[in-house]
Amino acid sequence: MKKILLLCAAGMSTSLLVTKMKNSAKEKGIKVEIEACPVEKFTDKLPIYDIFLLGPQVRFKQDELNLIAKEHNKRVEVINMMDYGTMNGKKVLEDALNHLK
Repeated sequence: MKKILLLCAAGMSTSLLVTKMKNSAKEKGIKVEIEACPVEKFTDKLPIYDIFLLGPQVRFKQDELNLIAKEHNKRVEVINMMDYGTMNGKKVLEDALNHLK
């Protein structure tokens, strides 16, 4: 089972996106764990998750976090701003899974 963590500043809209991603995964029969937390918890969560998705509001952290993530053979990607703004859980899930291939 793949584990995806969304990282954000506060978490309200990201939590809604997580719900939409989980619903999309359920509809497609994909077993995946998806959660969200503040970006400050990244290092605590690093051993647990396979990929980390940054909300557009914290995209400036990508380079810094990728340096740490690469040491653990993991990735940090930024959620497409349009998909985030429209809460397109299906597309964000597809993008995350494609990054894991």
